[in-house]
Amino acid sequence: MQYVKFGNTGMDVSRVCLGCMNFGDPDPNDVFSVAKGYDESRIIFERAIELGINFFDTANVYQTGSSEEYLGRLIREFGLNRDSLVIATKVGFDMRPEMPNGGGLSRKNILAEIDHSLRRLQMDYVDVYQIHRLDPFTPVEEVMETMNDVVKSGKARYIGATTLFAWQLERMQKLAEQHGWTRFASMQFQYNLLYREEERELIPLCRDRKMAIVPWSPLAGGKCAQPLSATMAADEEDFNVLSMLLTKPAIEEIDMPVIEAIEAASIERGCSMAQEALAWMFNKSYVTAPIIGAASVEHLEEAVSALDITLDREEIELLESAYAPHFKK
Repeated sequence: MQYVKFGNTGMDVSRVCLGCMNFGDPDPNDVFSVAKGYDESRIIFERAIELGINFFDTANVYQTGSSEEYLGRLIREFGLNRDSLVIATKVGFDMRPEMPNGGGLSRKNILAEIDHSLRRLQMDYVDVYQIHRLDPFTPVEEVMETMNDVVKSGKARYIGATTLFAWQLERMQKLAEQHGWTRFASMQFQYNLLYREEERELIPLCRDRKMAIVPWSPLAGGKCAQPLSATMAADEEDFNVLSMLLTKPAIEEIDMPVIEAIEAASIERGCSMAQEALAWMFNKSYVTAPIIGAASVEHLEEAVSALDITLDREEIELLESAYAPHFKK
């Protein structure tokens, strides 16, 4: 396993982050209806530890808290050294949608949810506490001051953000600087060969601020991992597990050339399409660690093996030249 610094901090993280959104009590009405039960989650987690992964990402909303419960239980069951692990969780989405103050980024909710998360994780602190999207109903001053208080209370070591526009991120970082509050150390956003829109503004901003870049959905919900024929034949629901994906589940004309390029490059190299697509990401020096939401040990091993693949310039050009912008400026 390779390890890198977490942005402009002294903390070390594995270059593969295990996304625990697949962990939790299966519930057809929950965020991820295909979640793995405890025994299946345990097998994937154990292999992750064997492979040297020390970075784990979850959220309070994943399976209504049971993802956090699984992760905390697994860490204790395996008797792991907490200080060697990097645990990230999130706050923001509704945990109690039928009740007032059931979600969002108010001071009331953030301070309540960090305590709920720590109880489920059976921990005294998390390493990275992240806002799970921006709350349009809470002033950003309230958000940043409260996140600073979470760090100062010792309940989180760093804070991070997910899926913001560049102007929103810069505004919040500037606000923290002006008040002497803790700034975001990391940024999560969708990034893969099918969706590279953040290369325009957000990635350059994160690089300028030396923030850790932690992409989610590095395989575009599996669309980068199988041939175009298989992708087009698949039920649309297969790609709708992550309803927040910015690329549409249905195959669009702009996606087809990219998928074909990944398939051609993987055949030429003699590896799987998933390995090819992940190798492209690992070859981006600014990417800290993509989040791999492995549904099996095989998926996890495949992702880690991509760390050993170095792409040449022609191969990168083949993969990137087929891309077309998703939004017209």
